[in-house]
Amino acid sequence: MNGGQHLGGLTGFGPLNPIPHEPRFHADWERRAFGITMAMQVTGAFTLDTARHSRERLHPVDYLGSTYYEMWTKALERLLLERGLVTGEELLAGRALTPPAALPRVAGREQVAALIARGTPFERPARAPSRFGVGDAVIARNMHPSGHTRLPRYARGKHGAIERRHGVFVLPDANAHGDGERPEWLYTVRFSGRELWGEEADPTLTVSIDAWESYLEPAEIS
Repeated sequence: MNGGQHLGGLTGFGPLNPIPHEPRFHADWERRAFGITMAMQVTGAFTLDTARHSRERLHPVDYLGSTYYEMWTKALERLLLERGLVTGEELLAGRALTPPAALPRVAGREQVAALIARGTPFERPARAPSRFGVGDAVIARNMHPSGHTRLPRYARGKHGAIERRHGVFVLPDANAHGDGERPEWLYTVRFSGRELWGEEADPTLTVSIDAWESYLEPAEIS
């Protein structure tokens, strides 16, 4: 969906200023927000893509006015409310007021390290040949879905070239909404800065994004 997360190339937000050796967490509550979110994903109550879409659904003013882990916390509260796992009264009270809901699975403390180290595998077996090969010219589809997508708005309708073919992976656009995994071929696509942002862009700049096959169309070479 188009929202506050689509900032690529927009003016007025100032430069990015990375912090050298930045800590993973700036405060203990951020560590807890990360841990609670990961613990809930292990339960199977929602997918990683569902969690990302919940953050996207924050109002743009709220999204842009929140720190990284504030967004995580607000999005998690929304998901837990929507799935009936907490109530508004419990969030206000900061504690459980009703018996806990049944969950598909729960990870004990002794399992956490192994689960995090393993990660979440999203690669799937290929059931059809890939449509594109390395070096192929492509156009990113100019689409504006109301749901989740991993195709950045700044790349839509732009010409690029396949830089790498990764394999077949779960399609986030479907997985975020409970529509099944619908795995597709995944590619890295390279765009020039000027193709994305016009003639005033740095001529030496290139941008590479990962794009699923349904995001792309073949480009005719004149």
